[in-house]
Amino acid sequence: MNTGRVEALTDGLLAIIITIMVFDIAVTTGDQLSDLLALWPVLLSFALSFVYIAIYWNNHSYLLSACRKLSPAVMWGNMHLLFWLSLIPFATRWVGSYPFAPVPSAVYGAVLLMAALAYFYLQKRILDQHEHDHPLRHAFRYDWKGKTSMVLYAVGIGLAFVQPVLSWLLYATVAVLWFVPDSRIARALHDHQEAGK
Repeated sequence: MNTGRVEALTDGLLAIIITIMVFDIAVTTGDQLSDLLALWPVLLSFALSFVYIAIYWNNHSYLLSACRKLSPAVMWGNMHLLFWLSLIPFATRWVGSYPFAPVPSAVYGAVLLMAALAYFYLQKRILDQHEHDHPLRHAFRYDWKGKTSMVLYAVGIGLAFVQPVLSWLLYATVAVLWFVPDSRIARALHDHQEAGK
């Protein structure tokens, strides 16, 4: 079985997640710019969450291109990732309604952390399909961005109870780290094909 159905399911669910987040943005009650500016926490949380969904969509596309076969572990790993991503609209709305409140900020970070762990698990299951000397395994040997991201999320969750603004700066920092799609997979697969010629 190819990855087409998994990609279609993921694409559809991510589109629904974005749509739900848009519908959660309340229409301002006035017609002045000041009325719109009053929505800044909601718009800011939406923008960050939208960037995160875009990052996952981009990197998920690269990751599935390295999948040799759809094993049960890969399919369940993908569903695990989608579960945590589907909670982003809830966390976004809560934190947008209570900007910089400790518990919503921590919950938002916890959802991001769990999504990152789920992505790491899916990545590991796909890498397990390749030989130990495959360039793809070498490309992900250190995975400093993935591990750094999880540490920053965990620190951000803790900081939410001390200084929520700092936790949001850490969440935004992780988004900046991943803004450019991860090209390690494409590069490693290209190197493997070149070596086989």
